Parts: sequence; structure tokens; C-alpha cells
Amino acid sequence: MRLRLHILTVIAFTTTYATAQSRLVPIARRDLCVTNGVITETLNGRMLVESASSRAIAPNTDGRSVALRFRYLGPSANAKPLASGELRRQIGLKLRSLNQCNLLYVMWHIEPDSKVAVSIKLNPGQSTHEACDAHGYVTIRPSIAATQPPKPAVGEWHELQANLRESELTLTTDGVIAWRGTLPRTLDAIDGPSGLRTDNARFELTMSATPGSTRPATYCRAEQGD
Repeated sequence: MRLRLHILTVIAFTTTYATAQSRLVPIARRDLCVTNGVITETLNGRMLVESASSRAIAPNTDGRSVALRFRYLGPSANAKPLASGELRRQIGLKLRSLNQCNLLYVMWHIEPDSKVAVSIKLNPGQSTHEACDAHGYVTIRPSIAATQPPKPAVGEWHELQANLRESELTLTTDGVIAWRGTLPRTLDAIDGPSGLRTDNARFELTMSATPGSTRPATYCRAEQGD
């Protein structure tokens, strides 16, 4: 019976993963709204991040399925500790990004630890970094134990993909399930596009996501987000 359930689970994931992959469309630099830091475009059409921190959203995406393929280029020239004081090097995704204060984060830590982490930042009624700062973070634990990814080495290419179906979130790193779980109902109160985030590291990257509603240009606003 256990073997049968395991096989059914694998089949269900494979079907979901393939469906999500088929719906992803490339996100170019011109499709991003960069709200913090600097993201440039390379001659081969990829994106390049060299600033100590970067935050961006892709306004015309649905915030449900997104993939990030990246090459770690090492630490950024300058360092910017997180609000906790920790100097963490990481790259990750935003999902259902209503604003700076209310969204879902999926992060791949590189240093000092190496793991995939999921957190919700929830601050009802607040929308700017000045209002919420780094408050409202809640770490979400996976429902099913999975294999944590290896630490990315300088020069290596990796892929992080997130698929959100209602309240069920599945993360893969290089095609292997690294996190799967059920998100709390508090997430129902927020909705928005996909995006990306980096801290204290340089990356060359490409991004793809499922398309969504077109949002007005005023949706994009530069801020100093944490």
C-alpha cells in the first residue's frame, strides 16, 4: 500500500510539474519592475545582478508558478546585513506579491547556511517598506521531508522552481523536490505577481513565470525593501 501511494504521489507531482512547465513564459529584463537594487541585461539576453540587494516583480504574471535559472558569481562587492543582522547570501522568488509588506518568499540560502526556506510576510493594511519594515515574517515548515539542495558553487548553474496550487506549494531545485507543504489560510488575503530577490551575492540569471493580469504602470514603485 505504501509503495502504491508513493507511486501515485510521484505521478501526481510529475503531471503537475509538467503542466506548470508548459505554461511558463520567459521574463525579459524589460518585463521586470525593479523596486530595489540594480538588475541589468547582458549581451546574451540574460539578467545580471551585482548590487548588494535587489528586489523586482514581473507585473504581468499570476504569482503562482515561477522558475529561476541562475549562475552564482560570488559575493557582491558591498555587503548589506538583513534586518536581523545576519549577513546572508541568497537568491529567491516572490509569489502572490501584493506589495512590499504582504507576499510569499521562497529563498535558496547559499551562505552561511545552504537550504531552501519559505516564509510569508504579512502586514494587513500596510503596503510600504516605511510602514512595515522587516516585520510580519512567519517561517513555514514543510509538510513532507525532502532533499535539501547542495550549496551552489561559484560558476555553477542551478534552477529553483515554485508551483503553488491553491494552498499547496511545491519547490524543486535542479528538478528535485526540495520542499512541499500546505500554506496557512492567511495567504488567502493577499494576491499579486511573481518576482525575485537577491542578497549579498552576484548572479547571472533567467526567469520564467505563468502570465497573469496586466497591471498599471503605477503598480511599480521603487522602495528600500528588506
